[in-house]
Amino acid sequence: MAVSIAGKVAVTKMKRASMAYHLVFWLSLALVTALLSGTGQPFLIRFGLEFAVISFYAIIVYFNIYYLFPIYLRQKKLSMHLLWLMAASAVLTPLRTLILVFIAPTEILKYSFIENQYFVFLSTFFVAASSSIYSILTDWMSGQNEKQELANQTLQSELKFLKSQINPHFLFNTLNSLYALTLKKSDLAPEIVLKLSEMMRYMLYECNEKSVPLDKEVNYIANYLDLEKLRHGKKINIHFNQSGEIRNQQIAPLLFIPFIENCFKHGVSNQIAEAFVNINLDITKDEVKVVIENSKHAVMPGVHMKKSGGIGLVNVRRRLELLYPNGYTLDISDTPTTYKVTLSLKLNLN
Repeated sequence: MAVSIAGKVAVTKMKRASMAYHLVFWLSLALVTALLSGTGQPFLIRFGLEFAVISFYAIIVYFNIYYLFPIYLRQKKLSMHLLWLMAASAVLTPLRTLILVFIAPTEILKYSFIENQYFVFLSTFFVAASSSIYSILTDWMSGQNEKQELANQTLQSELKFLKSQINPHFLFNTLNSLYALTLKKSDLAPEIVLKLSEMMRYMLYECNEKSVPLDKEVNYIANYLDLEKLRHGKKINIHFNQSGEIRNQQIAPLLFIPFIENCFKHGVSNQIAEAFVNINLDITKDEVKVVIENSKHAVMPGVHMKKSGGIGLVNVRRRLELLYPNGYTLDISDTPTTYKVTLSLKLNLN
């Protein structure tokens, strides 16, 4: 209830502010035309005459914007709209002339107002038509803004959905590994818990923005690889090389991890010996390139295309399309014995 009342008060204040702006505009226009007027009359008289003229312009403008435009022009009834504008101009022209003749201080001014009826009609109609063009433009811009806002909301909703699919994927795999180690009463379990807590803190509290500092994303990858080293020991050769300097670069969170996780889940997990995972990260000021390569069993070509491992890769492809539509390249090489991913990203595009 309180929120509703506050909302109504805010809307009322906005309407009052808008009315004040409009009044200032018309008064300023009357002031300028009075200053430029060459009738030779005192300033207050000139201002009064010009204010009367401007008032009739304001009447037909608001009549058009708030009544005629929504009923006719917005409904694409152009001929009816023009007829109504001419009718309104024809009605206002003698009324304006009558008032100006009544307040004019000299007979010369009175006669000039009566003599210029045709010009008054045309000027009134022109102002009304100009307000129609203004309404069309503002209506179009408002529609474009609404479409853009809707598109942004849809984009953010889709990105959040895709990211929500990714995060549990990592968590479940890691918990499964932790469960296996606790069954064995392994001394590695406490260290994995610490690594997992750091990863969870990053995913839950630092990945809610569209982009994150690159150094935090790299640290997350390092933690993930440390966790995998603890799990697999000497059974898998894991190498992580980083070149280049990390400064203030920003990157979308959790883009690389699905590819890295895929190495362990669908590649080296099926190998008995000589398994490897090599990750090379090359960083420049405006670009980051990662090359991820892993071995796989020679008799299992295409194992990466299994549905169980495809969800993460499909999601990361979709996120790349949404976040870096013209700023990424992704190459995947799948041979009988190796699987290689090369991903390049243009940083700080947004």
